[in-house]
Amino acid sequence: MKPKFLSSLLVVAAVASAFSLGLIAKESAPATRKAPVLRVDNSPVNDGKAPVVASYADIIEPVQKAVVSVYSKKIVRERIAVNPLIRQFFGNIPDQEREHKEEGLGSGVIISPDGYIITNNHVVEGADELKVLLSNDRELIAKVIGADPKTDIAVIKVDAKDLPTIPLADSDKLRVGDVVFAVGNPLGVGQTVTMGIVSAKGRKVGILDEVGGYESFIQTDAAINMGNSGGALVDAKGRLAGINSAIISPSRGNIGIGFAVPINLAASVMRSLIETGTVSRGYLGVMTQVMTAEDAETLGLSADAKGVAISDVTADSPAEKAGIKRGDTVLSINGQDVTTAEDLRNIIAQLPPGTKVTLKLTRGGKELTITVTLGKLDEKPDELLTGVRAAPLNDELRSKFRIPARIDGLIITDMDDNSPYADRLIANLVITQIDQTEVTDLASARKALTPGGHRLFVYYRGGIRMLVIDVK
Repeated sequence: MKPKFLSSLLVVAAVASAFSLGLIAKESAPATRKAPVLRVDNSPVNDGKAPVVASYADIIEPVQKAVVSVYSKKIVRERIAVNPLIRQFFGNIPDQEREHKEEGLGSGVIISPDGYIITNNHVVEGADELKVLLSNDRELIAKVIGADPKTDIAVIKVDAKDLPTIPLADSDKLRVGDVVFAVGNPLGVGQTVTMGIVSAKGRKVGILDEVGGYESFIQTDAAINMGNSGGALVDAKGRLAGINSAIISPSRGNIGIGFAVPINLAASVMRSLIETGTVSRGYLGVMTQVMTAEDAETLGLSADAKGVAISDVTADSPAEKAGIKRGDTVLSINGQDVTTAEDLRNIIAQLPPGTKVTLKLTRGGKELTITVTLGKLDEKPDELLTGVRAAPLNDELRSKFRIPARIDGLIITDMDDNSPYADRLIANLVITQIDQTEVTDLASARKALTPGGHRLFVYYRGGIRMLVIDVK
């Protein structure tokens, strides 16, 4: 049987996006808030020697105190349609609404004594109520500080002090074969520790493809089941190496293929969520493809040389400004080897905008080093306004929507129902002009839509008309 991918596997029930009970709120971070100081241990797991170990109890005991259970509740509202025959006899009776609660279960890891907890986005997503159960059975209400669907990482907080924590490892130093432990609350049976090894590193399995996510999972055969999500993957020194996130299974149970978000990636997301409430990712501005043995030979490199070839450089991007050219091959970034396009994308995305990075390249058979100051990645490249997505008109769109050749501009491709502009704009409407500025691309349109009132000249159903909108 073909395995089934499960991204929300460790949640007993999905949770919705409303926060109506007021027990948890999506908090916008104040400008003065700082990320907590974390305990970090960068040393290798061992010094090359492998003594016989009879028990890991002394290592696991402090870890258990820092791992919590996360309980979520959501209110699900269902619309029940009235039978048309009943309406025929008794008049226009409105549809009825029914609501019920759904509960979810996951795990989390305390990462600061004052109550910051790291978990998975899918554990807390849409919760109306969120509670945390500590290892000493103390129950606390939690609030969401921030969440990042693209890495499936979320940060929540409880109002407490002097909580137990565990140090963070350097997940880049993990090796296939290292002993690891998964700690969490699988299936609601209570806190459980399972043991395995690192089975693989840098796994991309497509679980986060729907949100354009960043996958570089640690794969492990330590038993992970529903409820473990958001819990700790720790090394043989009791250091946090990853956040358990997913399994592959045809039966929704453990078959020895589990995945954890590396703590280096999770920690960078966590810091950004705590400090700003969002995740700002670095931007380089290149298109890439993996270098083949034939490519390496053409470039004068050995057949087994690794790297990523630059197929295009975005105009006015950090890469272009630094002198990176089409045909260059990236070998490493800040000393980290780059062998796939995902390697380059993940390394750059973990770094905040404004970071200076050193790229080792080959050009014309010669190695060179270039320093680049990263820009800020636009996570919503097609968003014109909040909840409004648009694209420049092209021949395909003109033909599909029967738009005459004389009309030029941006066509609205999609609208969110909750967009603040949903009462003025609709899908398939073409914006030809904003105030006195004719627009043909997203960059110029965004620049013209400053906060305040604007006149939009739009083409819709065969005619040009004017709309007035107030940009927030």
